[in-house]
Amino acid sequence: MFQTSVYVERRAELAQRLKSGLLLFFGNEESPMNYADNAYSFRQDSTFLYYFGIARPGLVAIIDIDENQEMIFGNEMSIDDIVWMGRQQTIYEKSNLVGISKVLPLDGLSGYINKAISAKRTIHYLPPYRAENKIKLADLLGLNVHHLKPSASVHFIKAVAAQRAIKSALEINEIEQAVNNSIDMHLLAMRKTRPGMKEEEIAAFIYAEALRTGGNIAYPIILTVHGEILHNHFHGNVMHDGQMVLNDSGMETAMGYCGDLTRTFPVGKKFDNRQREIYSIVQSALQSAEAVSKPYAKYINVHYAACKGLAEGMKAMGLMKGDMDEAVAAGAHALFFQCGTGHMMGLDVHDMEDLGEEYVGYDDTLKKEKELFGLKSLRLGRALEPGYVFTIEPGIYMIPELIDLWKAERKFESFINYDAVEKFKDFSGIRLENNYAMTNEGLQLLGKPLAIDISEVEEIRNNAY
Repeated sequence: MFQTSVYVERRAELAQRLKSGLLLFFGNEESPMNYADNAYSFRQDSTFLYYFGIARPGLVAIIDIDENQEMIFGNEMSIDDIVWMGRQQTIYEKSNLVGISKVLPLDGLSGYINKAISAKRTIHYLPPYRAENKIKLADLLGLNVHHLKPSASVHFIKAVAAQRAIKSALEINEIEQAVNNSIDMHLLAMRKTRPGMKEEEIAAFIYAEALRTGGNIAYPIILTVHGEILHNHFHGNVMHDGQMVLNDSGMETAMGYCGDLTRTFPVGKKFDNRQREIYSIVQSALQSAEAVSKPYAKYINVHYAACKGLAEGMKAMGLMKGDMDEAVAAGAHALFFQCGTGHMMGLDVHDMEDLGEEYVGYDDTLKKEKELFGLKSLRLGRALEPGYVFTIEPGIYMIPELIDLWKAERKFESFINYDAVEKFKDFSGIRLENNYAMTNEGLQLLGKPLAIDISEVEEIRNNAY
């Protein structure tokens, strides 16, 4: 946990933003893998962590603005719990560490909420994303479970998103620790990979390094020779000389803050000429995106800068043709770059995505684009305020099925040279991703140096075996 004053001040700021009503926070429960006592690693809800700091299952918290009360509902450990898990800090002890002295049994929650409902008081809640919390919240409020999301408090969502988006110096230090640990994971992968190994062997090294540092992986490891599959969690391929490894992995600290990095490197000692050319295009696009990332610049323009850089590179290789400004505006570049250039990052690797991208990555002046392929998946578009932490991660992905589909539809024929593209259907993909904080002075790259230039990557690979 941070010191007590951090959580007290966060809750006071939130209450000031909302002005009135009752704010309801559901923590997470244990989530069974295949039966109740065999659960996944517990992960507390990030908003609960942000305001209450307690990583323990089965808690619900209330900030009652009108009554000027803060309380946590939860059941203390029984003797059976102690037998199986050992004595741990009580909820009361943990609550005192975050400045809350009122701790009540969980069965007192319904009475408190029913009294508020009877008095026709406003109850603000965030949209639940876990099934068990949806059921509990629906029962508590007397709502149909399908009506929970549309009935969630937009005012509450916007207030939380606005507050959590601006990272304090304490948070940025914690995120940078996660990034540095993630960098160690990536360097380990670069040094351990050998032709003939399976992907799962390297994924195991990465996972072990995350655990060794006292945290966990921030998301399922993407470690694959099939980099054209954007979120490929399969690790069963044997890696061969001539292929590339795309490693998208990040570490989460014990406090829940995340790193999220991607590097692409050769299975052998060197990139081949085709790989070097496309790698250079992706790296150049990353640099173009960095160059326009300035305080209060709209991230959607950072995305377009990356897209334009990728498209110009594809044109130089003969894979695209025509005016690249027109091609990007039409979405023709999305044959090679199907996703967004980046996202917010913090307590969640896609920070606050459970609250809704339209509130986190966008605002009232910039609406979420839902239609254009390659833009509809852009999670961040709004102006980059000092205190924001985010990723920039351009890539080029040669997806055979997508190439075949667009070619059959004769899609964007005025911008795409399909005869040339056919020769790259076996290429796979390249992604490069860094983590940044926006400051009043400009863009700050988080973490210690991690090899990215071709010469740096090949030097590590040459010394690896």
